[in-house]
This record gives sequence, structure tokens and C-alpha cells, in this order.
Amino acid sequence: MHELWGCEDARVSERTVLHSGAVLDVRSGEVGAADVLIVDGRIVDIGGGLDGDVGVDCSGGVLVPGLIDCHTHVCLAQTMRDPLGVPRSARALSAVPVLRTLLGLGITTVRDAWGADAGVRLAVEQGWIDGPEVLVSLRQVCTTGGLGDHWSTRVGPVDFFGDPAMPDPVFDGADGARAVVRRMVRAGADWIKVTATGSMALGTGVHDVQLTPEEMSALVDEARRHGDRRVMVHAHGARAAELATRAGAASIEHGTYLDETAVDAMAAARTWYVPTLSVTQSDPDQAPEGAAEAHRTSVRLALQAGVPIAMGTDNPVRPHTEALWELRHLADAGLGDAGALRAATIDAARLLGLADDRGEISPGKRADLVLLDGTDLDCGSLEKRIRKVFRNGLAVG
Repeated sequence: MHELWGCEDARVSERTVLHSGAVLDVRSGEVGAADVLIVDGRIVDIGGGLDGDVGVDCSGGVLVPGLIDCHTHVCLAQTMRDPLGVPRSARALSAVPVLRTLLGLGITTVRDAWGADAGVRLAVEQGWIDGPEVLVSLRQVCTTGGLGDHWSTRVGPVDFFGDPAMPDPVFDGADGARAVVRRMVRAGADWIKVTATGSMALGTGVHDVQLTPEEMSALVDEARRHGDRRVMVHAHGARAAELATRAGAASIEHGTYLDETAVDAMAAARTWYVPTLSVTQSDPDQAPEGAAEAHRTSVRLALQAGVPIAMGTDNPVRPHTEALWELRHLADAGLGDAGALRAATIDAARLLGLADDRGEISPGKRADLVLLDGTDLDCGSLEKRIRKVFRNGLAVG
């Protein structure tokens, strides 16, 4: 070992050893002492007494994989506050501080659940801005009258998100479903996001089923035809979640009011559940009456049925600075601390089709890592414990 640097001043060279810390095995939930050797942004070895060009002192801390938020909105913090008053460019530019905040919290990959266009993904890839890797869905597609159909009784269509990079999301019928997928794919979507119920925030239609089985099946099939893309489904109510599951959707988002029939279908199909508990649990008094309890019950039913769960926040419904609160809510809802960390790492990577590349501290995986102070897994205040974040083997911040 040529030099040993304190974590605050750590430099990453071609061969870097994260030294004298504990390492979390997210699959087993066990923590053990080990060094981690990083070469060219990849983990190449884990064990004792490893050597490299530069060492990072991780004593007194635990290394966990970079965290993954499977449901966030990096471009909506400003436009949600004043959708008609801010310039169009503000939508994308507002992502710059949000992405920096998320990366500082140890979130190294996000799936944007609508709002970010392909240019935001490109800006991170090219290093123009700092942030997690971004997977985009562009718009939330919907049938006429759905959440993505911005319309006013006074003036008619009010599409303040529309531009060539953000195609028209409204469709009707199976043929229309195929066409909307093609529009999103043409504009660079990694995922197709569809709304199958109304909005809990708006207090309307949370138990509605806003697509026919034929429409949902067409979305799933057409997405698969285009690069094996998959469909994520906004669904608060049980019947919409069940319909989406039976059509082959990859994940149910929110699922506030699931029941045994819905979760049994999800378990049988291995459909992922992204609860976004922060929406109801971070400030239960602001949620509709009974929603906080119903949401926890949905997670409990899903766990009992064996439904796979991945972490997602739905920020900025709550501020992006609170992103890690989602892990404490998952832990409290029945996953426990180790289970919540698994939902935010290897299981989130599995949902996103990225488990071969990231999500755990393992040789060959991308060196997305978070160094936490202390060696316990308590998710109660993770944001206060972050000592260092590494993305692609590079120390950030």
C-alpha cells in the first residue's frame, strides 16, 4: 500500500482499496470485515489484506451498495409548484440540484417515473451534470381523462409538459396503446409508465380501473417488442393492480389499497411492488383518511404472499432530501432494516434488469458504494450516517 488517505480526502486511482471497514452482503443481510479492491470502476476482489495504489480508510464504517430509487421524479420539483408560471427549460434544469442531492444521499441509480426526457439521461452519461444514472419513462401514458391527460373545463387541453422530447401520452384502444408505446420509444424511453387509476393526491378515482384488459395487454406486448422494454403501472386500487399483473406488467407502483386477490396474482406472476410508502407514512395527517393504515396493510399482505418489493420514493411528493426516509418506512412496514436495504439495492437492480451490473458488493459489479458511519444496519437515520459515496469507483462530493 503506497498511501492511506482519510475518507474526506480520498482520491481514486486505477487500483483503489477501501480498507479496514465492514461490508454488507445484501443477499444474506450479514455484515463482515473485508477490504474492497476497485479497478477501473469495477469491484475486482473482496477480502482481507488487499493492496492497491491508493487506500481509503473505512474503519468504523460499513460499505453498502449504491442505493437505487425505482420511482422518483427528478424534473418535477419546480413544475409541480407552478406548472404554468415557469419557463419550459426550467423543468429539465431543475433536475440539476435534485440529482446532486440524490447522489449525495448515496442513490446512484434512479428510474424516473415521468418528467425527465432523454436529455437528462444524456447529461449524466456525458458528465455534464453530477447525479445517479437515470432511466427515463418520459410521460405517464393514459387513456382519455387519465392522469397524463392535462385538460381544463375552461380552456380544454393544457399540456404544459409537451414538447418534441415529451410525446403526447394520451391513447384509447389497443391500437392506440401500441402507438403511444412507439411514440415513447422513439423519444428514448427506457420504461413505459402507465396510469391505471386516478390520483390519491387529487383525491379522485383511486379505485377506478382506467384501462381495459386489451389496452393493458397491448402496452405490455408492444413494449416487449421494442427492445424488451417493460411497463410500470401507477395503481392505487386492487382491481387495477390485478388487471395490470395479469397482463404482464413488470411493476405495480404505490398499491395503496391492495387486497389478498391482488397480491396473490402479483406473487404468482412475480410482479414487483414499489410501494412508495413515503407518500402516506412521512406525514400521515396529510394523506387521505385511512390511507396510511391501508398502505401498511398492503405491504404486509404483499410480504405474506411473497411479492418481491423494490424501493421507490415518489419524490417530490415529499422533498428529495427525504429520499432515504423510504427505507425506514419499508423497515417499519415489515421488511426490517436488512430487508429495506435489500429492496433498495439488489432487488431494485433485479426489477430494473441491472442485477448483473450493480446492486451488491461483488466481484465484477460496478463500484457504486456508500460508506456509512457505524456498522449497524439501522435505517432510522441513514442520511446522517453517510461518510462517502462512490459512483463507478469514483468518490463524489
